[in-house]
Amino acid sequence: MQEVNSEKVLSFASEAGRILLENGAEISRVEETMERISSNYGESGEKFFVLSNGIFTTGRSYANAEFIPIKGARLDKVVAVNQLSRDISSQHLPFEQARRRLDEIKSMPATPAWMHLLAAALGCGGFCAIFGGSLLDCAASLLAAVVLDLFVLKVATPYLSKTLGNICAGLLGTLICILMYSAGFGESLGNMIVGTLILLIPGVAFTNGLRDVANEDYLAGMTRLVDALMLFLCIAIGVCFAFVFHGWLSGGVVSMSGVVTDPLTGTIPFQMLASIVGTASFAVLFGVPLKYCPACGVVGMLGWAAYLLVMRFGPVGAFAATLLAATLVAFLSRISARRLHCPSTVFLICGIFPLIPGAGVFWSAYYIASSQLSEALHTGMSAVKITIAIVLGIIIAANVFHGDGRRLPKIH
Repeated sequence: MQEVNSEKVLSFASEAGRILLENGAEISRVEETMERISSNYGESGEKFFVLSNGIFTTGRSYANAEFIPIKGARLDKVVAVNQLSRDISSQHLPFEQARRRLDEIKSMPATPAWMHLLAAALGCGGFCAIFGGSLLDCAASLLAAVVLDLFVLKVATPYLSKTLGNICAGLLGTLICILMYSAGFGESLGNMIVGTLILLIPGVAFTNGLRDVANEDYLAGMTRLVDALMLFLCIAIGVCFAFVFHGWLSGGVVSMSGVVTDPLTGTIPFQMLASIVGTASFAVLFGVPLKYCPACGVVGMLGWAAYLLVMRFGPVGAFAATLLAATLVAFLSRISARRLHCPSTVFLICGIFPLIPGAGVFWSAYYIASSQLSEALHTGMSAVKITIAIVLGIIIAANVFHGDGRRLPKIH
C-alpha cells in the first residue's frame, strides 16, 4: 500500500468516521472503520476515541477533536463507507481514488420525496394493522402519514429545532386523526394515532443506543437513549396538547378504552404481511439501499411473528415474548449481514423496529391528558420492561455468536 502523508490519512479516516456516526452507525463500527483505513495507509500509531456525538483522533504528529451533533439516519451512506473500507483493505485502493469515492458518498442524493412519502404511507398503514387497526384505520393512518411526512420534510426539518419539530409533529398527527375519526373515517382512534405517530419514533437512535449498551459502550449508549427519550417525550407533549385542545373545543377529552384488535387484521397471516410491508417501508425511510429492503422486511416479519406466537399461544407475557423476538432478530441480522455482505446494523435497526414500545408513548400521553395517572404510570413501566427485554435479546445473541462474551466484532 502506498505511503501517504500522516495528516491526510488521519483526516481521511476521521471524515469517514464522521459520515458513519452522523448517519446511524454504531460506535464500534465507526472505530473499526477508522482503524482499518488508517492502518492500510501506513498509520499504525493512531488512536481513535468515538462518542455518540464526537470523534477524537491522535497520531504521532496529528490531533483532532470534532463535535458531531446527533442527526437522522442515512443507512445507505453507512453501507457505502463500510464497503469502501473493505475495498481499501482487500483491493489496496490508491489513496486519491479512495478520497474521490468518499467525496461521492458525501454527496449521495437523499431518497426522492415521492418515494419517501410512499414509504411513510405504506409504513404507517402497515404498523396500524400491526397494532390492531382495521382496514379503515389503516387507510386513515396512511393518509395522515402523508400529511405528517410533508410537514416533517418541508417545515419541521428545515425550519424548527428537533424539540419543537417533534412537539408540533405529534400535535399535528394527533389532530388529523381526531378530525378524521370525528368525521366517521376510522373505527379505532387509538390505533389510527399510533399508526400515524410511528413515523416520528427515533428507531435508529433507540436501537443503536441499546446496541451500544449491549456492546459495553455505556456512555455512548446512554447518550443516544437519552436523545431518543427526549424525542419520545416531545411526541408525547404534542399528543397531550392535541387532546387538551380538542377537549377544550368539544367539552371533554375523547374517551378511549385501550388497544382494540380487528378480527381481520389481527390474524397471523395478515400480521405477517403487515409487518413485512411496514418494516420494508421504514427501511426505505431510514435510507437503506433498495436491494436490502426486502431482507429487512423479512427479518422484521420473522421477529414479529415470533412475538405474536409466544404472546398468543405461550404461557409467558410481553417481556419474555419480546426477549425471544429480539434475540431472533439479532441472530437473523448477523446471518443476513454475512450472506448479503452488508452491515448487520441495517437489518437490526429495521428488524427491531416493530418491537420498539412506540405505542406506549401515545397511550401514556393520552392517559396523562385524561387524568388517568395510574394507567399512565403502568404503561410507562411496561415500555421500560420491553426496552430491557430488547437489550437482553441483543446481549444473548452477541454472546451466543461469540462464546467468550466479548463485544461484537465490528466488521459485519
